[in-house]
Amino acid sequence: MNRNRLFLGAAAALIVLIAGFWIFDSVLGDTQPASGPMTAIPINAQPTSAPEPTTAPADPAPATPTETAPVATASPAPVAPTEAPTAPPAGVAPNQVIRYQIVADESKVSFRIAEDLRGQRIEAIGTTNQVAGEFAINPSDLTTAQIGVIQVNARTFATDSGNRDRAIRNFILNTDQYEFITFTPTAIEGLSGSGALNEPFTFTIRGDLTIRDITRPVAFEATVRAESAERLVGVATTTVKRSDYNLQIPSVPFVANVSDDVVLTIEFVALAAAQ
Repeated sequence: MNRNRLFLGAAAALIVLIAGFWIFDSVLGDTQPASGPMTAIPINAQPTSAPEPTTAPADPAPATPTETAPVATASPAPVAPTEAPTAPPAGVAPNQVIRYQIVADESKVSFRIAEDLRGQRIEAIGTTNQVAGEFAINPSDLTTAQIGVIQVNARTFATDSGNRDRAIRNFILNTDQYEFITFTPTAIEGLSGSGALNEPFTFTIRGDLTIRDITRPVAFEATVRAESAERLVGVATTTVKRSDYNLQIPSVPFVANVSDDVVLTIEFVALAAAQ
């Protein structure tokens, strides 16, 4: 009888030990590092002039932008016939399309989520500067603005807790398998007129947000300002549901009541790329 009890006790201890190793490896074990520096996915900018028609129509139609997925193009806003166009910023030719690329070293992507930690309600914040994206803008006509895919390296998110970081990377986001979070814009709403230096423009960017292998439509509220013809600064924010992306929180000591709402924010600096 004693021998059986010893055997059962040893077997139970072995199971607990194996389970402990599995939990450590799947939740708190080492994760893969970022595969490399972030680079923007290029987009085709709005043509600066209409191509020569093969036959001269009575009323030539304006050129339409070349479409290269993924691209978001705003619908033109109506303009009163008597309204005179605003001059572009100094140093920018009329109808010149400028490509801007996000500068990772001056940018930041963050998530904010509420949780109970050791009985105290806190807001956990994770950040990374590993973000890339490209814009194409004609300052004389903001309705033709284009935004390419925005990518964030999920392996590089960091909070104030190393254990939380490893749980996020290993268990919640599975970053060894899904390194990047991507936002593919599909429409820009509320952006019109002409650009002016140091004037903030607030608008909505709709698109598809992919986290792991799940894609859902979201809308970012954005504010962008041109500090110069070569430098844009901006911020875009949205709130998503963890449940929409099946992001499960591992059962760990001292953590409870994690919010379903997650606030995502992109703070960026974008510089004009070489033409």
